[in-house]
Amino acid sequence: MDSIVDKNHKPNILWIVSEDNSPLLGAYGDDFATTPNIDLLAQQSIVFNNAFANTPVCAPSRFSILTGMHANAMGTNNMRSRYSVPDFVKPYTDYLRAEGYHVTNNNKTDYNYASSSDIPLGKHLSYKDWQKIDSKIWDKGTYTDRQENQPFFHVYNIFESHESQLHSPIKNRKHDPERVKLPPYHPDTPEIRADWALYYDRITQMDHLVGQKLSELKAANELKNTIVFYYSDHGGALARSKRFLYDTGTKIPLMVYVPEKFKHLLNNDLSNRKDQIVDLVDLAPSLFYLAGIEIPEHMHGQNIFKLTSEETKHYSYLYRGRMDVRIDLVRALRSKQFKYIRNYMPHRPNGQHLAYLWKAPSVRSWQSTCLRGECNTTQERFWQNRQAEELYDTTNDPWEVNNLVGDPDLQGQLLSMRKDLKAMNRHYKDIGFIPEGELVLRTQNTTGYDLVRQADFPINLIIETAELASRANSENLVLFIQRLSHPEAAVRYWAAVGCGILQAESKPAKAVLISRLNDPSADVRIAAAEALIYIGAEKEALTQLMLHLKHPSAMVRIHAANVLEAIGSKAEPIANELQAMVDSMQQLKAERKLPDEYHLLTALSYTASKF
Repeated sequence: MDSIVDKNHKPNILWIVSEDNSPLLGAYGDDFATTPNIDLLAQQSIVFNNAFANTPVCAPSRFSILTGMHANAMGTNNMRSRYSVPDFVKPYTDYLRAEGYHVTNNNKTDYNYASSSDIPLGKHLSYKDWQKIDSKIWDKGTYTDRQENQPFFHVYNIFESHESQLHSPIKNRKHDPERVKLPPYHPDTPEIRADWALYYDRITQMDHLVGQKLSELKAANELKNTIVFYYSDHGGALARSKRFLYDTGTKIPLMVYVPEKFKHLLNNDLSNRKDQIVDLVDLAPSLFYLAGIEIPEHMHGQNIFKLTSEETKHYSYLYRGRMDVRIDLVRALRSKQFKYIRNYMPHRPNGQHLAYLWKAPSVRSWQSTCLRGECNTTQERFWQNRQAEELYDTTNDPWEVNNLVGDPDLQGQLLSMRKDLKAMNRHYKDIGFIPEGELVLRTQNTTGYDLVRQADFPINLIIETAELASRANSENLVLFIQRLSHPEAAVRYWAAVGCGILQAESKPAKAVLISRLNDPSADVRIAAAEALIYIGAEKEALTQLMLHLKHPSAMVRIHAANVLEAIGSKAEPIANELQAMVDSMQQLKAERKLPDEYHLLTALSYTASKF
């Protein structure tokens, strides 16, 4: 279809991006927020009430924004990973440049993937090296540095609302901690109230910068020529928001200001609210439409403008993987009313220790309050093992604390969303179901995308085994025993995980699990070791785990560290050995010889401190 964009008068496009904030804004009905600039922008914009980040953490989210592709379909959904993607996956800036745009970004890259044109498959680079590669995506300077009459695309990233800003106080506080309306999952402690109030103060600072940028554009006489997006990269920043698939981690503000001269491009009335479901993966296709660029067929997102109600999405597709050193696998669907969450590792709590998250006084206060027995059932749930499935009516339960999986009146809704999520995972050939030790090994000479599309690669069987494992149904044990001998390592891995989730009920699998301690796959060996710990083979299993803490692969070391944390007091026989390893790593850190192991050190230190 021919573009309706005038090739000689393309719109300038400005993205104002705030970090780590849910729609805690006056424009979205939050009467505690102080956000006059964003509220005014909303009055002049199309405001999307159901906008979501597909994943609730920065780098994987930025990958989807940059490419219009779902991160879990490309193997890029684990935080701080750099797996390669096929050459056909290009940043939107390549397309914009080809159409004559000047493309700039004020300070933020961090895209969580590698391109074979930048680096050969499988080669390791430091984080600083990756930042240099990411910066090549952009032109130098800002939109003021473009040629005369050249259209610009500029990203203005605002850091003030980022999680890290909770780690230091500010003067001239605007929000009274005593007036904070706490979510029901947070206990009422001074530290939690203080962090919530501080977070609102940071959002106010962010709002001020939004106003400054809009004023700057107006003063330059460019606002009338510029389409302005304001959105956040994901939700956040207090515990149970960022990194989690609840609305507090995934629901975001999104509004689009369109000057009069470009309103013909839209099938939306200006100053109007839209209930259609929009994902961050949709931003690149929508950008292309506004710039008059044909949307590539490989993109997963869609143009959010000029859609009829029949063409809009039924669901937002959401995913959570490894967060720094904490391994997890969660997928979810969000309709306009319901959220369905599937936990494939229900034997791990939401509240796995994460050094960066624990810097906030609020999360430490929450944990200590519950350890003292002063939390109610809703507040304790964050620290407990999870149910395999969660279903929430977000209209009537916006904090998502009442799991309706067992509600007989909603079984039709549950079955429908369960079926649709299964289909979605298979449609995208979800690479996240491959354990990372294996993924690193198997992508030395190919991409994850190409790996799962090999004719004999059993991705559907891998996903099915994960689904069965998470059910914690002992009737599946015979099947797990069979699949522990499957030729595919990822199938054996999930069969071993299934035994670990069953714990004592998996005792009939003991012999085959012991045999898996010699498996060719390190991930299978570690998963088998965890299962054996629960059925009376602790000595052999703990020996294996300590060995894997010294494995050449960082992902294998992280896997072993996660299991040691999960088994709790059962790791006490190796407490001295573990502490000696921590002491050695601390010494290397002091000598500045441990740059890539910092997060692993913090995880092991936390585990060792319990003995």
